[in-house]
Amino acid sequence: MLRTSLRLPVKILPQPDETTCGPTCLHAIYNYWGKREALGEVIARTGKLESGSGTFAVFLACDALRNGFQTTIYTYNLMMFDPTWFVAGVDIAERLRLQREAKTDARLRHATEGYLEFLSLGGRLRLSDLSHQLIHGLLRRGLPVLTGLSSTYLYRTAREHGPEDTPDDVRGFPAGHFVIMAGYDSDKHTVLVADPYGPSQEYWSNIDRVLGAVLLGIVTHDANLLVIHPPRQQATASATG
Repeated sequence: MLRTSLRLPVKILPQPDETTCGPTCLHAIYNYWGKREALGEVIARTGKLESGSGTFAVFLACDALRNGFQTTIYTYNLMMFDPTWFVAGVDIAERLRLQREAKTDARLRHATEGYLEFLSLGGRLRLSDLSHQLIHGLLRRGLPVLTGLSSTYLYRTAREHGPEDTPDDVRGFPAGHFVIMAGYDSDKHTVLVADPYGPSQEYWSNIDRVLGAVLLGIVTHDANLLVIHPPRQQATASATG
């Protein structure tokens, strides 16, 4: 019989500033898998976009790959990936290179560089229906889910405007954010969110709202799930230890 509730022991620190939610989440995942290092080191290593507005999940995934982890990205970003690429025989790296030549959007081209590195390092891309079952299945396997989503939708806050990200419901634009899904309660239809932003770093939220926020993350080139697996030998040791 499947468990109706689950809570993984993910501990997350507050993010140091408005743009470091991504590496702060990555640091929490590393800590979960027993990789101990200072948060500042992870932030310095993963860097920021040229605009200074945070990062993309793929660059967090590349850092994990370079540190010996396995990674899988479940993507819902149709601005980056065409659904027809996720069938046997399609070389996604080749399609990304062709798209890079055909489109001029700077953020898309920058993210493309990250995905090409991700694939060359052995990262895996998946296109799967975003559902309760997918999230529950990953968490039951002991895999926290780092996700890029729409904070505007998740928090129901005003859109943001200007270099200081000032709330402005008229001139503002939707904002992106990274959190970790670390547990679920299927009876209450909730998911446990480890969130580096705000006064509380952990709370339960309606799972449909969180999944909606993931899909709406496409507005800020998020809309993805990043699952980081330990090296196979470490995973086996953890399972038998």
